[in-house]
Amino acid sequence: MTNLTPVLVQFAEGFVGYVEELPGANIQGATVEECRENLGEAIALVLGAHEELKDQR
Repeated sequence: MTNLTPVLVQFAEGFVGYVEELPGANIQGATVEECRENLGEAIALVLGAHEELKDQR
């Protein structure tokens, strides 16, 4: 299993986040908790899309 590195950055308006090893998993949220939830969903969506593309080959 690959380890993923989540990165959260605070701005005046809230937070943005991404996963270093997973291009396309980018999120934003008002709180750290919201960002964590959104990041989990983004990871699932990106990995799901990768699986679909792999199945189409």
